Amino acid sequence: MKTKSLEELFAEADQNFNGVYKKELNELTGLSKAEIDSVTPGTEDLKVYSVLVKVVEQASRNHDKQAKLAEDITKMGEIAIKIAKKIPSLAALFL
Repeated sequence: MKTKSLEELFAEADQNFNGVYKKELNELTGLSKAEIDSVTPGTEDLKVYSVLVKVVEQASRNHDKQAKLAEDITKMGEIAIKIAKKIPSLAALFL
């Protein structure tokens, strides 16, 4: 497996943060540990949070539709949905 160079990683990060879900991704990565822990204290929510950020990054990069993003988050389970709902525009996906 090829290791990505720093330039490739920065280009990928730019693409993720400038994609369709730029605002949501910025808000999601801005959540504090306390905000994440309010969902379910412990390490499980931090693991789910980490995967959730990657799911939103991928959706942003791929220009996924909201329905696809909501479906992917739903597949991750209740913790992911609760964390996503801390972001108003992601919460709207679950109304």
